[in-house]
Amino acid sequence: MYEIFGEMDSAEEINTAAEGLKKEGDKENLYKLAEENGIDRAFADMYLDGTTEVLCCDAATAALGKIDVEEEVLQPVEIFADWVEYIKTLCSDDEAFARAVRRKDRSLDGCIAHIMKWAYENMYDIPDRIKQMAGISRQVKEGIPGERTKRRLIKEYYLGTGGKDK
Repeated sequence: MYEIFGEMDSAEEINTAAEGLKKEGDKENLYKLAEENGIDRAFADMYLDGTTEVLCCDAATAALGKIDVEEEVLQPVEIFADWVEYIKTLCSDDEAFARAVRRKDRSLDGCIAHIMKWAYENMYDIPDRIKQMAGISRQVKEGIPGERTKRRLIKEYYLGTGGKDK
């Protein structure tokens, strides 16, 4: 995922690397830096032609780029995709959250693992009458968090009160 430049911890770190590449006239690697960090090539072009002063405009752009790169690898479906969309919304709405998402010790995989750990630890039996209605005869447990709990767990993970990635 971050093979060439490594994972960057902030928009400022991305912009500093981009500035060095621009000064060296290294367009090819500037495009690679943008791609590796989920920043659209059009932003790189605008930066190179002087339309913008920085490659990565702000914390939200940096965080959303990181989520996009991680999402491409994860390929989330159903509930995981819903969680990713909520994380993106938070990145757009809350600068402190966006900065936290960009940190090297946080990742989409780690966030989902944090939620899944909670889900596993909080599983409960599905009532027999519901299993019968669904045509299920074996024991079934559920643990996926509700909306409020999901929001709390996501914020807890990214803002630092939850587990860190290894």
